Amino acid sequence: MTIPLSVLDLAPISTGSTPQQALRNSIDLARHAESLGYRRFWVAEHHFVRVASAAPTTLIGLIAAATESIRVGSAAVQLGHHTSISVVEAFGTIDALYPGRLDLGLGRSGHRGEQIRSAGVPPVPAPERPTQVRDGVVLPPPFFPGQLLDFSRVKAGLAALHLPGAQPLPYTEQVEDILALLEGTYVSPDGVELHAVPGEGADVQPWLFGSSGGESAQLAGRLGLPFAANYHVSPGTIVETVEAYRAAFRPSARLPRPYLVVSADVVVAEDDATAQHLASTYGHWVYSIRSGAGAAEYLDPDTAAPLSDQQRRLVDDRVTTQFVGSPATVAERLHALRKLTGADEIVVTSVTFDHRDRLNSHRLLAREWGLTPQVRAA
Repeated sequence: MTIPLSVLDLAPISTGSTPQQALRNSIDLARHAESLGYRRFWVAEHHFVRVASAAPTTLIGLIAAATESIRVGSAAVQLGHHTSISVVEAFGTIDALYPGRLDLGLGRSGHRGEQIRSAGVPPVPAPERPTQVRDGVVLPPPFFPGQLLDFSRVKAGLAALHLPGAQPLPYTEQVEDILALLEGTYVSPDGVELHAVPGEGADVQPWLFGSSGGESAQLAGRLGLPFAANYHVSPGTIVETVEAYRAAFRPSARLPRPYLVVSADVVVAEDDATAQHLASTYGHWVYSIRSGAGAAEYLDPDTAAPLSDQQRRLVDDRVTTQFVGSPATVAERLHALRKLTGADEIVVTSVTFDHRDRLNSHRLLAREWGLTPQVRAA
């Protein structure tokens, strides 16, 4: 049975382009995703790098205004960088104008970053296992933050995101505060009832995002929330991540049974060779992230020099787990990922140098997957 497909957009900036054009491309892609029958359009949160998704809530409002029915959301708001009330009021404001269409994705990367800023470079565990292929899905050894080559820029960026002396709430506590503010049950530590206006009662669907079987997966299960597992970020931990979520799940008023979305990096073209060429600079982009410099401008595959063997080793897990090829090739691999994880939905992210190739990638996949095109109102 075909399951829904959704889109995760990173608002990439190609070499020679601008943040302004990247944002226009994101809105254009959202309109196309809606017309092609994708269920959701999510945007990420990144700071001090060459992608244009630094203010996801603002971008979500713009995308909601430019579309009619597709669900729009965050993948994810990084709670370590925001207060609970600022998140609820921002999403409540958008929901007041575009009700019933928002997915409030919450992630804990900001909290992990705070740990890095406070404690220094985390250790790198010994490799646990070699690359495996299970039911057609590549499962490389997990990548750990301590493998980053340079932490100086990461730490400087984290310091700039926080007010001097400010400390984020523990992740679990902050998620629970956000749910209470949405539900109108929030009480301050001093026993004072506070109400988010707008925000309280907003028809917003909370989600948690995670890349391991740790706090996020277990909390999503315990609170009875839908969960997004990041295969595209951490392919080596996908099995333990989804197992932890399901094991912890307890039915809630929001969700009677587990609902799992799994992410995948995808580039589709008319044939395998063309797709492989379009994706040939993806490794360069991942290397810019893992070198510690942060996501760089996306390179033109017609002019970029190949990665060195040393550079390739740092990004091999991400390159080998990218879904690249013709529509049939990619759909077959996505079905294998769905079967392995038991996903209820797949969210795909696609980065190419030329925006037209990205549109085409989503169009070809939607047709192969059997999505039903939507007709915009006149």
